[in-house]
Amino acid sequence: MELSGKEDSKVVYVRMRRRAVVRPRSIVTLGDVARIVTEDHLQDRLKKLPLHHVTDNDGNLLLIDMLQVVKAIREAEQGMIIETFGEPHVLLEISPAGEVKPRRVVLVLAWLLLFFGSGMAMLNFHADVNMPAVQRRITELITGTSKSHPWLFQIPYSIGVGMGMLLFFNRLLRKRLNDEPNPLEVEMFMYQENVNHYVITEEYRKKHENRAGGDGG
Repeated sequence: MELSGKEDSKVVYVRMRRRAVVRPRSIVTLGDVARIVTEDHLQDRLKKLPLHHVTDNDGNLLLIDMLQVVKAIREAEQGMIIETFGEPHVLLEISPAGEVKPRRVVLVLAWLLLFFGSGMAMLNFHADVNMPAVQRRITELITGTSKSHPWLFQIPYSIGVGMGMLLFFNRLLRKRLNDEPNPLEVEMFMYQENVNHYVITEEYRKKHENRAGGDGG
């Protein structure tokens, strides 16, 4: 068996995260923005590979693309084969706490607004269609007698409205009824995707303008 005298090329598999959170004025490393798989003695070293130093001029959102990652790996480990998967970029959110914490006051205010707003919407709908008269008429057609307060119809109707809301939001307190997302979660997901797409497009535009300005200078 002949030996070629050349070592086998080392391979690193890189999958970029969709979004991550870093602290202000910190050093963004490869481990912050991507998951990597390679040889054990290389993996820890590559995770600590610096990619960007966060400054005050970066604002609260920062974009790291795959080309920047590939360039840093090639400079640190020459001859390494890089296999990339997933997103071509990662969006970094700069937060002093190092994580995005929920704003409880805003959450409570939004919950109260939605609660009373949806309640008023249902009351206005029932008033527009004259729901009490409709319920009395339906009760009269079923039972043959007219009642001013058809409780046998109104009580199941009210319970059905509540059960319908539970099925719509697919949640009972903190427990899900099943793994299927509810329409509100789908809309929030689509909203976040549109925001991310807009921010990423703007960040690419700013980088292109900065490069064009540097070349022109």
